[in-house]
Amino acid sequence: MTQSQLKLADMSHTWPDDAQCVVTITIDYDGPSNDLAKNLIPLGKNSHGRYSHKCGVPRYLAMLERQQIPATFFVPGYDAELYPESVKSIAAAGHEIAAHGYIHESFDVGEREPELLRKSHGILTDLIGKPPVGWRNPGGGKSDATLRTLTSLGYIYDSSEKDDDFPFFPEMDGKPLRNFINLPDNTSSLDDFPFYKISLTPPSEVLEHWKQEFHATYQEKGFYDLIVHPRTGFGSGSPTRAGIVEDLIIFMKSYPGVKFMTLEALAHWCLAHPAYWRG
Repeated sequence: MTQSQLKLADMSHTWPDDAQCVVTITIDYDGPSNDLAKNLIPLGKNSHGRYSHKCGVPRYLAMLERQQIPATFFVPGYDAELYPESVKSIAAAGHEIAAHGYIHESFDVGEREPELLRKSHGILTDLIGKPPVGWRNPGGGKSDATLRTLTSLGYIYDSSEKDDDFPFFPEMDGKPLRNFINLPDNTSSLDDFPFYKISLTPPSEVLEHWKQEFHATYQEKGFYDLIVHPRTGFGSGSPTRAGIVEDLIIFMKSYPGVKFMTLEALAHWCLAHPAYWRG
């Protein structure tokens, strides 16, 4: 397929139920694992991650129930071990549980990467009774071993790449895959680092930014992936910050032809319609 044909394929894609825009609400659990990965004791000024299971996750589950939409929760294995009932409550509410490292490895794990991927996979599988099929890299790191390990464990998607607006197929060993797809995570729709870690932007301004980003994505018949964290500090677990997420969802619902999906459901759709996506 030529580059012009690829471009045409991108422009002529369709979404489930002939939707104009697909929205995925993705929630990175990021409990104490995130702090421990930085060699911080998760107490006192570094206790923000403990907020996730106590307040943030229940608040998001209640909000998602009010709005009657599904979400994907990316859970580090360590947090699942520490708070199993919290993770079970997410699955019991019908939301997707996906993998997010063991101790939120935002550092180079080297040769240990396959071991940690498998460890997290086993923890989540045992806890929720079925294996996760999606993964998002904690802290942004990947290697040549990542895709090979994920596909060997039966994963069908990765939500880590940032180099496209639309789903696309990766290559492994120089060959295109058709049983695994990349679902890019849009960093302009990420709550922690750009808004609440560096600039401490007021939630009202964050909401306006997200609304503008959604509107532009909608115009291009795109895929809008929102990434939030149910912790405090750099996250969106507090009442005001969680409140603007609900305000955004209500805003997106006001547009005709918007479909909310889990990443797992979206991955299955994309894999069933390979002609739409770049390789």
